[in-house]
Amino acid sequence: MKPTPFGLAMLAMLSSSIAAAQQSSKPPDDKSQNSAATCPLHDAYSKMNERGEKGMGFSQTATTHHFLLKPDGGVIQVEANDPKDTAARDSIRVHLTHISEAFSNGDFDIPLFVHDTVPPGVPEMKRLKEKISYNFEEASAGGRVIIKTSDPEALAAIHKFLRFQAEEHQTHDPAELH
Repeated sequence: MKPTPFGLAMLAMLSSSIAAAQQSSKPPDDKSQNSAATCPLHDAYSKMNERGEKGMGFSQTATTHHFLLKPDGGVIQVEANDPKDTAARDSIRVHLTHISEAFSNGDFDIPLFVHDTVPPGVPEMKRLKEKISYNFEEASAGGRVIIKTSDPEALAAIHKFLRFQAEEHQTHDPAELH
């Protein structure tokens, strides 16, 4: 049986439609259309969050960090995004209790691990550890570490450290005193 001109036209349209559908299901070759997956900043942020989950013991996406500057120091605050997530809340409290004790002893290994660098302010905070206090407080969905000093050099170091943390964790916290 010989195909009719109408049949040939329908076959051509069907073939064209199948080819178009197959092409649209392929990932784009143009890297600019998939920039989030190949963006170095996005990749660095994702890797920091992966290290954060290992170093802190809780999900970075199920929790929210804040780094606030105060006239006498600052605050590191972490809370579970879901107030009913008691596992995250409890893990945050364990972590922040540990951070309070570690920082008091001049141990900043966890921030170094999480950020894969020595955060600004850390060398001074280590050297001036006797002039800085770190106190853990519970919050309803997590907790906070209250950092205080009366030493101007320690205060400047604390503020550098907290600004760095806010920028790295993309918290959008104010970079000025709160």
